[in-house]
Amino acid sequence: MDLKAETREFLATRRARITPDRAGLPAYGGNRRVPGLRREEVAMLAGVSVDYYTRLERGNLGGVSEEVLEALAEALQLDDAERLHLFDLARAASASGAARSRARRTPAPTLRPSVQRVLDSMVATPAFVRNGRLDVLGMNLLGRALYAPMYDSPAREANEPVNTARFHFLDPAGAQKFWGERWQKTAHDAVAILRAEAGRNPYDRDLTQLVGELSTRSEDFVRLWASHDVRLHLSGTKVFHHPAVGRLELDYEALPLPADHGLQMNVYTAAPGSPSEDGLRLLASWAATMLTAAEAVPDAAPTKESGWT
Repeated sequence: MDLKAETREFLATRRARITPDRAGLPAYGGNRRVPGLRREEVAMLAGVSVDYYTRLERGNLGGVSEEVLEALAEALQLDDAERLHLFDLARAASASGAARSRARRTPAPTLRPSVQRVLDSMVATPAFVRNGRLDVLGMNLLGRALYAPMYDSPAREANEPVNTARFHFLDPAGAQKFWGERWQKTAHDAVAILRAEAGRNPYDRDLTQLVGELSTRSEDFVRLWASHDVRLHLSGTKVFHHPAVGRLELDYEALPLPADHGLQMNVYTAAPGSPSEDGLRLLASWAATMLTAAEAVPDAAPTKESGWT
């Protein structure tokens, strides 16, 4: 990733969305040439010189103090995810050459057997572990059943982990059917997660390769990537339209794995007494009956023997 270009475009897009009225500034003149704040207005709000802010927006974040970054985040009204992204960009810009080389050589974290055992012990809730590139590294049986459309998708690469971004943008018909009316929001969230990961790990070659592939094969991805939006994936509600059990509205919690930097466990639950709780029970029954032991392994090749269409 080009850190200077990423920083320049991120700051410029954040500046463009804030009107003088939203920033509490008087709007002088009727013909503003920029859609949001001018650079000098951001500089004034952040308490820095116009020349210094211009240097920052050109992508030069190396050596910038935390105080300046905090002031800039406040001036641009960044949310928590955007603030973390700004700090990640500054940290990467300040990294030494040795640190950058070490980051390039560091192998990607893999799923430890003990973590898979934790997943397998959760028999009543779908759960999986993913990395920042949205590769699914491990699942339990109910999670495998929930995400069966991804495993059966033609967008899945043989002998590679299921990747939710590839499913979104390389199998749009399947993704729209699975996510229903929330497909566009889910796709936007996936891109925002990848953008945040690019700030944390700008030297991740696999991530760069994934972004390049999606950029050449999906116009929707290109449009969303250009927004420079970022988000944290911590908790919320998702709606699935499952081919076997129908609509499932599930709450999720994202649990970072402290011993495996960059990995998180996502766990889904249904509200007690809800139709979705009944749907999960039906899905568990289907999984126990129809999924073979080989199909339950996340890296196993997808098959049609399970009855999915």
